[in-house]
Amino acid sequence: MCPSAPPPLLPSVPGPIGVFDSGFGGLTIFKRVRAELPDYDYIYLGDNARSPYGNRSFEVVLGFTLEGVKALFERGCPLVIIACNTASAKALRSIQQGYLAATCPDRRVLGVIRPTVEMLALHSRTRSIALWATQGTVLSNSFAIEIDKYASGLRLVQQACPLLVPLVEAGELGGDGLRFFVRKYWELTARRAQDLDTLLLACTHYPLLRDTIRDVVPPSVSILAQDDLVAPSLASYLRRHPEMERRLSRSGGCHYLTTDQCDHFERLAHVFMGQPIVSEKVEIG
Repeated sequence: MCPSAPPPLLPSVPGPIGVFDSGFGGLTIFKRVRAELPDYDYIYLGDNARSPYGNRSFEVVLGFTLEGVKALFERGCPLVIIACNTASAKALRSIQQGYLAATCPDRRVLGVIRPTVEMLALHSRTRSIALWATQGTVLSNSFAIEIDKYASGLRLVQQACPLLVPLVEAGELGGDGLRFFVRKYWELTARRAQDLDTLLLACTHYPLLRDTIRDVVPPSVSILAQDDLVAPSLASYLRRHPEMERRLSRSGGCHYLTTDQCDHFERLAHVFMGQPIVSEKVEIG
């Protein structure tokens, strides 16, 4: 899966921050990142033609994610954020320890699971947390592994919610049908949890359903979405790594790329971003 020849070392000209996602969900994180860090330039790449990643194998997700990372590197990004939980769970470690170390050690790829866990520990009083995510993220057990490393003592209940992403991408952001499935997933979660005080929405689509989730989940349970946690974490990372921060260009620009039809991407991206966007169709791999 690695290229036959490594890419050249990063040029001295500063470049944008790359954001990669399997499709649309990463736009919720990206929106908050831009609000937190508006001066930087960004390239957002959504692999919409092959989305969703949630039920694909580790090997397939790794291959797709590596292709996306390479495409952003080729466009001059010194730093890439994998804004997809499934890709972070199944591909990030292999990319960091294999591809980067062997071919381009001057660049960085970050995910969204570790920063989420590091911030999560600050929000629970009872130390009992539930997580809603795709089947792929739950089966990877990545959040549990990271909690053992960086937030030991937290008790975690993981609930796969496979029907929520299709509902979001079908534009079903409210109504009785959505409420039925949200209530079903909450009932399954509550049966397995004790002293639960925090629900983490660990899929980047789920923040768009937050109002309905809030109506169903008891008010004693705090609801956290990853965009609340990842954007401040990235700002902290750049403060702690001035050598990378100096490599980033600053003109407040943003370029959207998609591997699928632009009109479809732009229509749903408008829902996620809350404003019209213009995109470019690209091929990767």
